[in-house]
Amino acid sequence: MRNILEIQKQLLPDLMDILKKRYTILHQIKLAGVIGRRTLAASLDMTERVLRAETDLLKAQGLIEIENMGMTISESGIRLLELLEPLVKELLGLAALEERIRKGYGLRKVIVVPGDWDVSSDTKQELGRAGAKALLSVMEERDVVAVTGGTTLASIAEKLTMPVNAPLKDSWFVPARGGLGESLEIQANTIASGMAKRVGAGYRLLHVPDLLGEEAYHSLVNDPNTQEIVTLIRKARIVVHGIGDAMEMAHRRKLDPAMLQELRNEGALAESFGYYFDQEGKVVHKMLTLGLRLEDIISTEVVIGVAGGKSKAKAIHAVLRFGHEDILVTDEAAANEIVALLEQEKKA
Repeated sequence: MRNILEIQKQLLPDLMDILKKRYTILHQIKLAGVIGRRTLAASLDMTERVLRAETDLLKAQGLIEIENMGMTISESGIRLLELLEPLVKELLGLAALEERIRKGYGLRKVIVVPGDWDVSSDTKQELGRAGAKALLSVMEERDVVAVTGGTTLASIAEKLTMPVNAPLKDSWFVPARGGLGESLEIQANTIASGMAKRVGAGYRLLHVPDLLGEEAYHSLVNDPNTQEIVTLIRKARIVVHGIGDAMEMAHRRKLDPAMLQELRNEGALAESFGYYFDQEGKVVHKMLTLGLRLEDIISTEVVIGVAGGKSKAKAIHAVLRFGHEDILVTDEAAANEIVALLEQEKKA
């Protein structure tokens, strides 16, 4: 494919530009669901006159439908986008980024979507869609899937759809750990139940705080009902988790000033599943919380990390250096920064 693309770029450079432009228009309409021409033109930084010519052509090809309420993508348009995705990844250089990161960290698979989570709501939707697709691609009957909380995982939950040929009614979704105390929409319990409902699976919830004191921890860990759900969580074959900036997560969890300073002194860059990591992937601090332990993560068959945004690159790098991820789903901005970090390590 790369050889063909190189030939086309040399002989028909305009064709590549047109392809990317029309793909972007189709893709934006798909993300929006229903969108007016003026809104679409503004979001693509394109004049309405130029956009009208393009959308009229797309309509004539049966790829979109134009009604009074706005434009929508057709089934043919959706199928075409799916067929074009590998080609567009090559054109945008995303395939090369995926392979560089995959080899650099020894991952099974890397998926990079266009854009930057930090600045684009469209990228957030794309990351959620790619995360949902990655999860469904590895799920089997009677699976147990543990999920963490956070805005990224909430985005994945929104994009999950019922598998057509492989119902997952015998599978279970569970929270990776307690989550009471965060906003309801991004608690692990809420996300686990939402994912389960979207794919027709079952779910179990863990109604305990994210952070526990010693006394509360020992009280809960000996409770039979809590033991039952924690045992199920620790049997998870798949873990799907977000990756947070260490200090941002520490502030969000309202850690005391002494602990914040300790994390800074230890060089904490990333937080994931209750553990804080430095740039070498070494655990520098862990929270007292029920649910998945580090040893459970290490022995889990499929670990999927999902995070995007240029600001998260160092945190993603730190967790990847931990060395127990299988699949990474990220965005272009983070991927470029991660590759730069790999290059710095090579020169050091």
